[in-house]
Amino acid sequence: MDKQKWNFHNSYINLPKIFYTKQSPTAVRNPKLVIFNQALAASLGVPLQLGVFAGNEIPSKSKPIAQAYAGHQFGYFIMLGDGRAILLGEQITDSGERFDIQLKGSGPTPYSRGGDGRAALGPMLREYIISEAMYALGIPTTRSLAVVTTGEAVRREKNLPGAILTRVAKSHIRVGTFEYAARFGTVDDVRSLADYTITRHFPAIAAVENKYLLLLREVVKRQAHLVCKWQLAGFIHGVMNTDNMAISGETIDYGPCAFMDVYCPATVFSSIDIHGRYAYENQPKMAAWNLARFAETLLPLLHSDENQAVGHAQEEVSAFWSLYHHDWLAGMRAKLGLYSREEDSVLINDFLQLMEQYQADYTETFKSLTLGKNDGQNLFSQPAYQHWHERWQERLGRQPQSRNESRELMKSHNPAMIPRNHLVEEALNAAQEGDLTKMHKLLLALESPYSYTAEQEEFSQLPPPASCRYQTFCGT
Repeated sequence: MDKQKWNFHNSYINLPKIFYTKQSPTAVRNPKLVIFNQALAASLGVPLQLGVFAGNEIPSKSKPIAQAYAGHQFGYFIMLGDGRAILLGEQITDSGERFDIQLKGSGPTPYSRGGDGRAALGPMLREYIISEAMYALGIPTTRSLAVVTTGEAVRREKNLPGAILTRVAKSHIRVGTFEYAARFGTVDDVRSLADYTITRHFPAIAAVENKYLLLLREVVKRQAHLVCKWQLAGFIHGVMNTDNMAISGETIDYGPCAFMDVYCPATVFSSIDIHGRYAYENQPKMAAWNLARFAETLLPLLHSDENQAVGHAQEEVSAFWSLYHHDWLAGMRAKLGLYSREEDSVLINDFLQLMEQYQADYTETFKSLTLGKNDGQNLFSQPAYQHWHERWQERLGRQPQSRNESRELMKSHNPAMIPRNHLVEEALNAAQEGDLTKMHKLLLALESPYSYTAEQEEFSQLPPPASCRYQTFCGT
């Protein structure tokens, strides 16, 4: 393309009509641009067009729809769908890549379930900040293109400024989309969705005889890789319902998510997760549980004999654990500067236990190890840590790489900064009062989390002691 313009395709509407409803966004009164992701726009080849981001204008070739899906929310199956989101279509880039362009907070749809279909400014800016931070950290994620205010209030606990987020994704196909097809459609509907998913995300297996088994295998691989990335970064999604698991392997639906400060495997940030179902330590288990639900939807496609189909599905889903542990161990070795492979599980787990025991900050502790600064936290003054440190140094000495090479490996896997919860809240509070300075400054620092620049130091300060546990809420 010679200049930035919308270049929409609408392949999703070729699926059976049970998967979507044609639905245009609801126009808003007085839209104003809050933030626009220029770098992302350039890579997509799209223009800054306020009317489109507000839902007041429909680009040429766009055929807006709301997608239908279901999902297990906290273990219970529920009919869902895009209750406040509209898929404008798929932007085709110069290189031929395809990305969904979705408006979130763009008005009611047939799936709104009594909701107003709108969103508040705070949660939309929160998704913008966290999703862009995840991208910079190298974690597969949907991304944020723009946030606009609507000029209208949304009523929650109180009146809040309304806003619309423009989200970019490889697709919005979810485990819950397959659950919806299996529960409310036919086997042919499931097959149509599976074929579409393969064509869009896994074209290399399209002509293979057992392509549906390979589809399951590829999705398992991507989820193992994704959740491992979360764990290594100390990220807690908060609501790992099956409708929040994207088949593409991207992190999607940033509601009550946050990054862990003090290392505590039982950490939960979501105000509604009172039993800790989606705690940090449970995220791999929940991913495996969600994959089992996905596998169940594919059973009729895996084999004509149900017992053999179940056997194939169980084998593929069980592979999640070996894939996850392989990636996790490799990631933890890198965080400790270990190139060569040895039986390092004991060394790694002993360190994590020390971090938990002495309430060490997760990100700052690994950063301190990277820089060789054993100060600033209670952990580093403990005899048990000194003993562990000697073991670690001895382990480093058994590999041929130099200490400088190990340090560079650590720098590339231990971020100098993350979007710390107190900084995100400060930026959001200021933004909702009309001051975007803190948010822009935070976003700029988050663009290169592994750069270890002096400018990042002010964003690396640990949060002050709090009298109550940090909580997040499902964005509405």
